[in-house]
Amino acid sequence: MKTKALTLLGVLLAVEALLFFTPLGFIPLGFMNATTSHIPVIIGAIFLGPIGGGILGLAFGLLSILRSTIAPTLTSFVFSPFVTIGGMSGNFYSIIIAVVPRILIGVFSYYAYAICTKYKLKDTLKYAIAGVVGSLTNTIFVMSMIYIFFAEPYANAIGKETSALFGFIIGIVGTQGVPEAIIAAIIVSMVCKILRIIFKNNFKLE
Repeated sequence: MKTKALTLLGVLLAVEALLFFTPLGFIPLGFMNATTSHIPVIIGAIFLGPIGGGILGLAFGLLSILRSTIAPTLTSFVFSPFVTIGGMSGNFYSIIIAVVPRILIGVFSYYAYAICTKYKLKDTLKYAIAGVVGSLTNTIFVMSMIYIFFAEPYANAIGKETSALFGFIIGIVGTQGVPEAIIAAIIVSMVCKILRIIFKNNFKLE
């Protein structure tokens, strides 16, 4: 069981890296590009438990710091302490934003799935709910922490008044977070159904 768990963890870590550094990590929807980088974390949480999900979430966060550092955009300073753009610099809080919400994806997704299992919901519904919870965890915690730690510099970077930033963030949660959650629910459900056939039983990384 432990060997299977480590094998799946390794595969999901490889997929995470692939999504981060290729166009496969983004799904164009016309009005936005939905990220799929959190999906391996959610799947790992379902099959490997909160420890496995947390490890994958940590990898997600570290890859986020790396990509923001080597290929910075106007707002990369909120994810990397090594980036300075237009006088706006990242700091220790950048690491918190990049890492903590991503670890929480694994934890919250697992417990959402565990609660659904307790109430004996159908597998497809359990996977979908875990997908939605994990995806929204990422969006809500990242955007909330940006508002808490970098409100003024982030507003300046995107050309908004600081007073209007809260409304802008709520808009991001609605227009980007919700579609990403729907996509996560669909993909997680499809992949987990296949993995359930392959592995048959749950196994946790403990």
